Amino acid sequence: MGLMDKTLPKPDAAMTRPAPRRVAIVHDWLVVLGGGEGVLRELIALFPDCDLFAVVDFLSDADRARLFGKRATTSFIQRLPFAKTKYRGYLPLMPLAIEQLDLAAYDLVISSSHAVAKGVITGPDQIHICYCHSPIRYAWDLQHQYLRQAGLTRGLKSLSARLILHYIRIWDLRTANGVDQFIANSAYIARRIKKIYRREAVVVHPPVDVGRFTARLDKEDFYFTASRLVPYKRVDLIVEAFANMPQRRLIVIGDGPEMARIRKVAGPNVTLLGFQPNDVLRDHLQRARAFVFAAEEDFGILPVEAQACGTPVIAFGKGGALETVIGADDAQGRPQTGVFFGEQTVAAVIDAVARFEASSIGLADCRERAEGFSIEAFRHACSHIVASCGAGATVEQI
Repeated sequence: MGLMDKTLPKPDAAMTRPAPRRVAIVHDWLVVLGGGEGVLRELIALFPDCDLFAVVDFLSDADRARLFGKRATTSFIQRLPFAKTKYRGYLPLMPLAIEQLDLAAYDLVISSSHAVAKGVITGPDQIHICYCHSPIRYAWDLQHQYLRQAGLTRGLKSLSARLILHYIRIWDLRTANGVDQFIANSAYIARRIKKIYRREAVVVHPPVDVGRFTARLDKEDFYFTASRLVPYKRVDLIVEAFANMPQRRLIVIGDGPEMARIRKVAGPNVTLLGFQPNDVLRDHLQRARAFVFAAEEDFGILPVEAQACGTPVIAFGKGGALETVIGADDAQGRPQTGVFFGEQTVAAVIDAVARFEASSIGLADCRERAEGFSIEAFRHACSHIVASCGAGATVEQI
């Protein structure tokens, strides 16, 4: 059970050491804001005087304002040719780059890592807490999937890529020893950390700004999904399933490389809106009969946001959705907030929609479930971990 799933004591002086003098927060790279940067924002909010570090920092002024104006100290990759748009191509250099960031002056180092940030070098008198979004996906269990998607299954380029990923795995495993405390964003990721690093992790789910959403109980007669249109999100699966249910309406928000293929399988009952601003997304989340989610995600913020709108979720029953959505016959007896399908197939989605329509999910129960993933819950859990690690309790009181 993670820290987000139970009541935590407030940190007190008896369980802490003197407050840290300086705090450093390390993020992989800062290019656009996504879910990982939402976690970063709240970490900065807890330590407003921290210094920020990253491999590269190319944030726009508007995005930087959402991180309280913080500008990161960056690595040598920041100055390499085409780094702003081709920074991922410098992955082979990133282990070296992150190790060159000098953090010797800091008492507490917090890394926000899904790639290389946890590899910063710290000393025996420093505390290093890693909020792990995931071990490096494309270097470990998802290596073969990423190689296929990149067209690197054979030839010299494939061999080169495999050698680089082999080297990164060795480095990634070694640098796990420099972390004093792992925090996982879900129990799913905690299991990956255990499998790869042989380390235990405390679960603290990412913060969701549920206050931005209000529950709407008068739902309209359409289903809804939203996502970047990339292969692993499996929006194509949802669209094809609804094309086989012409009596039911589906609305899709999102854009990406899969758009052309998805258009081909969409029936007249499927509306593709492309990219839309946040207020349009929120409006559809509030009005939809249910939100449909077919990806295997580490956590998945959209299902939580849907429930914050009082909207049930129909989700693939693997990954983070199992922790955020409550299915029928819950072992803990909690009220149902969604329906799961066990396979990523058209037939499984159709069956799940039928089971949803036969259920009686309380919309107020959906909202209550979402509130357990609030910003306040995240800050409280992180405060407790920092204090328990002996790094002092200088964080804001929630």
